[in-house]
Amino acid sequence: MGALADGLNSVSLSANWMWPCRSQAGEDARLYAGVKALSDFCCALHINVPTGKDSLSMTQQYPDGKKIIAPGTVIVSAGGEVSDVRRVVRPVVINDPASRLYYIDFSSAPLALGGSAFAQTLGRVGSDVPTVADAEAFRRAFAAVQKLVSQELLLAGHDVSAGGLVTTLLEMCFANTKGGLELSLDALSPASDFAHTLFAENPAVVVQVADAHNEAFSAVLAEAGVAAVELGRPVEGRTLTLRRADRQLALDIDALREDWYGTSAEMDTFQSFHGCAEQRAHNYKSQPLHFRLPASFDGSFATLGVSPDRRTPSGVRAAIIREKGTNGEREMAYILHLAGFDVKDVTMTDLVSGRETLDEVNFIVFCGGFSNSDVLGSAKGWAGAFLFNPKAKAALDRFYARPDTLSLGVCNGCQLMVELGLVNPEHTDRRARMLHNDSHKFESGFVGVDVAPNDTVLFSSLSGSRLGIWVAHGEGKFNLPPSRCRLQHRAFLRLRPISRQPQRFGLQRRGYRERRRSPCGDDAPLGTLLPALANAVLSRRSPCRRLHALARGLCQRSPLGGKPPRLSEENGLPVIEKDSPVCQATHGGVWVCRIG
Repeated sequence: MGALADGLNSVSLSANWMWPCRSQAGEDARLYAGVKALSDFCCALHINVPTGKDSLSMTQQYPDGKKIIAPGTVIVSAGGEVSDVRRVVRPVVINDPASRLYYIDFSSAPLALGGSAFAQTLGRVGSDVPTVADAEAFRRAFAAVQKLVSQELLLAGHDVSAGGLVTTLLEMCFANTKGGLELSLDALSPASDFAHTLFAENPAVVVQVADAHNEAFSAVLAEAGVAAVELGRPVEGRTLTLRRADRQLALDIDALREDWYGTSAEMDTFQSFHGCAEQRAHNYKSQPLHFRLPASFDGSFATLGVSPDRRTPSGVRAAIIREKGTNGEREMAYILHLAGFDVKDVTMTDLVSGRETLDEVNFIVFCGGFSNSDVLGSAKGWAGAFLFNPKAKAALDRFYARPDTLSLGVCNGCQLMVELGLVNPEHTDRRARMLHNDSHKFESGFVGVDVAPNDTVLFSSLSGSRLGIWVAHGEGKFNLPPSRCRLQHRAFLRLRPISRQPQRFGLQRRGYRERRRSPCGDDAPLGTLLPALANAVLSRRSPCRRLHALARGLCQRSPLGGKPPRLSEENGLPVIEKDSPVCQATHGGVWVCRIG
């Protein structure tokens, strides 16, 4: 849950209508009724539907005369401006016994099982479906919850939708490894039976409120004329206990999590190759996020001698190089600015046309993303823009011929550097290549890694750290030169996954050969990193709030001059003294080189 800039007034909808018009009697009339119902509801809520898509031929007829008619469906997506992306409520129970869970109804209608997931498991559909009987009450409830979020009165919150209330409560517990819930449902829809109470999908939310905030919570709801039903409290043990009248249901959270994940595991078996689906299913619970930062780092910019408010130039220039489809360039530019660089934005058009030569740039970073939509393969089209455009290739060749330069390729940029032959150019007989993941599918996730001891320019100060980082790739398997190569032994940084079974999946089940390593140049003027580090630079990009101290990473070191550096201050800002590269430790979970 996030706090919208102007509540429900910030929301706009997109409606995708999929309907078998003219296929059988009454379909056009049903479509009209559906459109009118959506229109009336949106008018009552004072929100608009400015866009959408129509697919009105949802019928397939075969040569033998058999006709398949898809059921009429509308998919509505909502979007809205959020006032502060950091002010969110996460859908995970906080194991605090001094707190309570409440049910806030948005429906104002009796509980109904028609069209529910529960009904479908019984082979039924039903006609008594959940609805919103009072649009004004819905609007008031929405505004009240928004106010609770903006005033930071909620510990956790989860919507009630597919699967009903019991699914909501279980999902709020799945992400924890300890703790459960003990709840009473007596005050919730007394006229409904146990099945309706557990599985009805009437719109509602379940929120968790600390006892210290209970009075303020009640005041906000009372002011809006919205009721909340107290359900119960968190308890020790991995059991969800539900009581209603003389009945009690005790659910094993961990066992049901296995069932909950089972559908994804079955689908994965049809999508993944080489046994990766089975390994993923066996390993999905063994991905702990434990972090270890250098002792000298206390979570502040001052620890590293950097200022986010720096406005004076350092004289050391860095360039963000991007192509159509790359992303994360703004985050990367911010990281480099924090590290002390004067950052410029360079597009491939600038290099191809000759407007940019890189002659005055000390550090270049190839950003991640999906250049040219990866139509030709990961970064292959981007590499062609360098290789087959004389001015762009000449600029790159001159840059790497200079002794005072450093480069980094991240995510798609890592794949680009491999395609350009920059990782191990001396091994012309067997250069590094990026291959499809062993699973033969796109892999994405947030993983923890141990940074092994190393002497590379970018990562040496992170030696011994345990960090977290995002990964998202389809071609993420390194095919490296033979182990006898100097590159293999001297210039690879090990990033050990924090996992009980990492052997096949690498940094995210990628099956890297020769273990999981990040290639760096022989003397480390060049580095590549497949995970998308720019996506972890801000705390709001981290998957859990406990990563706040981790989420502002900054590795500092300069390759200029080749002598051990000294760090001094000028006007309160860090300055690299001439001929003195400096190395300081991390600012969390992102790794960046600093020069000046």
